[in-house]
Amino acid sequence: MNLGTCGLVLGRTRRKAAWTGFWAAMLLFAVEMAPVRAEVKVTDFGKTADGTPVKAYTVTNDKGVSIKLLSRGATLAEWHVPDKNGQMADVVFGFDDVAGYESKGNGYFGATIGRVANRIANGKFTLDGKEYTLAKNDGPNTLHGGEARSLDKVVWTPFEHGDGRGVTFQYASPDGEEGFPGKLEVQVTYTLNDDNALRIDYKATTDKRTPVNLTNHTYFNLSGAGSPTILDHELMINADHYTPVDDTLIPTGKIARVDGTPLDFRRFHKIGERVDELNDKPGKGYDHNYVLNKRDGELSLAAKVRDPKSGRVLTVSTTEPGLQFYCGNFLDGVKGKGGKAYNYRSALCLETQHFPDSVNHPNFPSVILEPGKTYRHTCIYQITTE
Repeated sequence: MNLGTCGLVLGRTRRKAAWTGFWAAMLLFAVEMAPVRAEVKVTDFGKTADGTPVKAYTVTNDKGVSIKLLSRGATLAEWHVPDKNGQMADVVFGFDDVAGYESKGNGYFGATIGRVANRIANGKFTLDGKEYTLAKNDGPNTLHGGEARSLDKVVWTPFEHGDGRGVTFQYASPDGEEGFPGKLEVQVTYTLNDDNALRIDYKATTDKRTPVNLTNHTYFNLSGAGSPTILDHELMINADHYTPVDDTLIPTGKIARVDGTPLDFRRFHKIGERVDELNDKPGKGYDHNYVLNKRDGELSLAAKVRDPKSGRVLTVSTTEPGLQFYCGNFLDGVKGKGGKAYNYRSALCLETQHFPDSVNHPNFPSVILEPGKTYRHTCIYQITTE
C-alpha cells in the first residue's frame, strides 16, 4: 500500500470513528433527556418483631421524583425531590429498617394515624350512652389511636393502582381494637403525579357508630431530612382561628382568633421568628390545631412552607376542617435514615384532620361515622421550587 492509499484509509477510519463518537454521544443525550416512565417497584423491607413481612413500594413519576411507601403503618418513608438547582434530596423522616420503625425513637414518622388522630381527653368518650375506655399513652390522654394496635403499628395489605402512579393500602380493624367500637374497614391511597403532588385519599366504613379521624404524620425538612433546623423555613397557614388547649394539650372547647399571637401565620413568617414565646406553654413550641378558612368538605389551601435555602415550596390542601402544626419540639437526636440525627426542631408536621378531642366536644365538627356511610378525606402535599 502506497502512502496515498494509506492516508485515504486512515482518513476514512478517522471520519468513521468521529461519526461513531457523534452518534454515541447523541444516543447518550437522548437517553438522558428521555422522560422517566412512571412506575412502581416492590421490594422486601424486612419483618416485624413477630415475623410479619413488610413490603416497600417505590413510586416514580415521569420527572424522576420518587416516594417510598411501607406496608407497616401505610407509611410514607421517603420523598426525593429536586431543589432550585435540580439537586435531589429526601425531605421526609424515617428509618432504614423495620426495627427503627418499631423502636421508641419513632415519632410516628410518615405513618397513617388512627383510628382517631391527635388526643382524646383522659382516654375516654361516651357514645350512645356507653363509655369507652382507651389506652393512655400520652400522660392522662390517648394519642393517635392508642398503644399496641393503632393504625401506625399494624401491617396493611397493599396493592398497586395498575397505572404506575401509586399504591392503595387496606386494613380491617376489628370491633374493640384499641377500645373503639365497630369493625372499621380502612383504605389509604397514595398517588404521585407529574406535578410532584402527592395525593392521599382516605376511605373508611363501619358496622357500628364509631369515631374516625385519620391523618398522615410525615415530618418534613425541605432542606433535606437530617438538616439541622426548620426554624428558617417560612410558613403560611390559611386560618383565622385555632383551638386553645389546657396543660395536657386537650382543647378547652373554645375557638379563638390568632390575632396578636405567635400563632398568626396568615402571612408568611419564619417559624423561628416567634417560637420561643411559646417555650413555657403546653407543647413547648408550636403544637396547635388551626381552624381552617374553608367550607366543610371543600378541597382547598391549608398551608404553604418555603425554604429559602433550597428553594423548595410545600403546599398543603385538604378537605378537612383542621390542621395540626407541629415543629418537632420533642425530637431528641434519634438516628434515622443513613445514620442522620433528627434533632430538636429539625422537622415540621402539617397534619390535616378534624379537631383534637372532637368526640368530647359537641360544638366541634363531628367525627362520628355511621353504619352505611363512608368516611372520606383528601390531603394533597405538593413540593415545587421557586
